[in-house]
Amino acid sequence: MKKQIKLFLLSAAFLPLAQAHIVLSEPKAIAASYYKATLRVGHGCSGSATTGLIVQIPSGFQGAKPQPKTGWTLTSRKAKLATPYNSHGTTVTDDVVELRWIAASKDTALPDEQFDEFAFMGRLPDQAGPLWVKVLQTCESGQNDWSDIPASGTSTRGLKSPAALLDVQSAPKHDHHH
Repeated sequence: MKKQIKLFLLSAAFLPLAQAHIVLSEPKAIAASYYKATLRVGHGCSGSATTGLIVQIPSGFQGAKPQPKTGWTLTSRKAKLATPYNSHGTTVTDDVVELRWIAASKDTALPDEQFDEFAFMGRLPDQAGPLWVKVLQTCESGQNDWSDIPASGTSTRGLKSPAALLDVQSAPKHDHHH
């Protein structure tokens, strides 16, 4: 009986790893700040190695700059913005809307039994609120489309393939005592 309980507890401890999605290592940040988004990839596709990540940059995330990875080809795609913004005195009308990391070879693909992180940085919107980062994970066999967003709120409970959530928070108010 004790062996069964220990086995159950041991297997339960590893259950979240088997069910893991792509998440941000730092899921909270302050509005209007510069933020390094680090996406943690915890597994492949049904046992198959990860060969690519296609990341949709959320609206309001400004000037996304990806971090290169050895053994991976990195590309970015820009598009016309619905609402231009000002950056260091320049009006920005086109910005990065998509980043792609593609394994350069089978040897550099991310095996299912390993994890890795893919990062990009940029400036967060001035307003607090949720930012959802949609990621298409491609594998040697199959893919995972991490793009489900709840109809309301921020709970991902019940979503099969939730997008990564960044909780953009208001800057703390400072009280001045004289």
